[in-house]
Amino acid sequence: MGSVKLGSKPDAFTRRGQAWFCTTGLPSDVVVQVGEMSFHLHKFPLLSKSAILGRLIEENSDQDECTIKLSDIPGGAKSFELVARFCYGLKIELSPANIVHLRCAAEYLEMTEEIAQDNLIHQAEMFFNQVVLRSWKDSLEALKTCDVLLPHAEDLHIAKRCVESLAAKASIDPDLFGWPVSEHGAMHSPGGSVLWNGISTGAKLGNFSSDWWYGDASSLSFPTYKRLISTMESRGAKEEIVAGSLTYYAKKCLPGLNRRQSMGPVPLTSAAATLSEEEQRHLLEDIDRMLPLQRGLISTNVLLWLLRTAMILKVNRACISNLEKRVGMQLDEATLEDLLLPNFSYTMDTLYNVECVRRILDHFLAMDQTMGGGSPCLDDVMGSPSLAPITAVAKLIDGYLAEIAPDINLKPPKFESLATALPEYARPLDDGLYRAIDVYLKAHSCLPESEREHLCRLIDCQKLSLEACTHAAQNERLPLRVVVQVLFFEQLQLRTSIAGCLMVSDNLEGSSRPLHGSGTIATSGEAGARWVTSAAVRENQALRAGMDSMRLRLAELERECSGMRQDIRKFGGAPGKDGWAARVQRMFSLKMKLQMCSTEEGKMSDRHRTASAKLEKLQAKVSSHKKHLTIDA
Repeated sequence: MGSVKLGSKPDAFTRRGQAWFCTTGLPSDVVVQVGEMSFHLHKFPLLSKSAILGRLIEENSDQDECTIKLSDIPGGAKSFELVARFCYGLKIELSPANIVHLRCAAEYLEMTEEIAQDNLIHQAEMFFNQVVLRSWKDSLEALKTCDVLLPHAEDLHIAKRCVESLAAKASIDPDLFGWPVSEHGAMHSPGGSVLWNGISTGAKLGNFSSDWWYGDASSLSFPTYKRLISTMESRGAKEEIVAGSLTYYAKKCLPGLNRRQSMGPVPLTSAAATLSEEEQRHLLEDIDRMLPLQRGLISTNVLLWLLRTAMILKVNRACISNLEKRVGMQLDEATLEDLLLPNFSYTMDTLYNVECVRRILDHFLAMDQTMGGGSPCLDDVMGSPSLAPITAVAKLIDGYLAEIAPDINLKPPKFESLATALPEYARPLDDGLYRAIDVYLKAHSCLPESEREHLCRLIDCQKLSLEACTHAAQNERLPLRVVVQVLFFEQLQLRTSIAGCLMVSDNLEGSSRPLHGSGTIATSGEAGARWVTSAAVRENQALRAGMDSMRLRLAELERECSGMRQDIRKFGGAPGKDGWAARVQRMFSLKMKLQMCSTEEGKMSDRHRTASAKLEKLQAKVSSHKKHLTIDA
């Protein structure tokens, strides 16, 4: 921190209680009253430096004891003490902490060059322009002192010059330089080492990022900070830099976010504790107005924290609506934990604020529609990167529904309203929605059957995975009609798969004929052949899986038959308690089972031979088709 010493005489001021005395050997002939502090001084040193003091001394010269009252001098008794020492030529030190006090007091007392050469106004201006404004930390320190010296600091443009100096330094893009601009004009080599008398010292500088000024700027009062941000924006500062600084300031001055930081550590201060609830409310509303309305400048979890804090502080409706819109613009980046906004209203009976989430979702859907969202087919939903945001939001909402479903006060219409807000193409699979409805039915066991069926109609059984279908078929909480529907569509999918296999087989037979024609036809034939070949491979795999299943079933039947034969052999012993009639009846039953087992074994063998023949025929067709393709090439 820069400083300049003025004066050469040793200190001759002593304090006794609420009074200062100048011990120069001469009795004082004037008393200057500044607030509760009195200064017993001499007329000549004062009137030789200040035009105001000279006029006041002249006006009160007819009194026995000349007394002057300076009740509204900028800086009060502290500033006048330094001014009095300057008038006497005593040693004082100009620093960023007192320069604004001295400059305002000197202007108030009219300590100009017309009264004396190198007067206090001139000395203070030189130090302010040549030392303070050239340094970031000195400018920041001087700007902090302007808050208690208004409107004098504004009238002299001291605050404006400090803000412009800070804005100019903070707006510099560090990417444009190979090394940072250091304080007080020290030189650095392009390699990053400090130069001393033109010689590299080898000391390396740390990394210099664009957020280096966030912490210092957050120490300013909010009106001054807001002025700094406005000046930076007028100078063309990047929006992401401004948004980052606003977020840092909000974290430091508003409670809550330090538990879940996302931008690095923020030092814990008493800023949030010193602000009243009303001041925090106005601060949050102003920060919302200053934030750029652009996607991705602020992380979604920070925006949701701001929204949560806004609900706690009960800010105006416009601020909450703006924050909901900001969250909606990037809802696909939110996490389920952050989206669980508690209900702070006494008029709502649910545990979580479902209405707020619904408004956020509406903002996202409106933005998605504006950006050209449509109703694509299922294949497009599964593969298109442009649909990734809305599918991510659908997954998030399904998870949110599952989390809020156990709330006993959550009514079915509110649950259904949020579930149906998403378009049909947003969910490639309905597994998440099925899980949420299952949790809701489990928590609301007293729900009437009609309402259960109404909720289950939200599920598209054709979009359930195999695991979800298996679970739904055994789920006792689902209505019987829904279970039957799940089984029906599962069977329909199986038939569709079988029909697809038959179609592949027919295509394979048709493609086995040699192709003759132009080069274009041959090329398309080769592409079709590759497709059919891959389809044949898939059918082979399906047939092998079926054959493996049949082999396992056949082995089980053989084990059962072997057990039956052993039981028949045991009948050769003596008759037991049951008698010959019971034994004959038992033998007859075992023989019938054996015949059935043999019949089933024969059927399984026939199926095995049929499947093997079909597999060999299919492999022969593939080989023949490959051979024809080789001949055509």
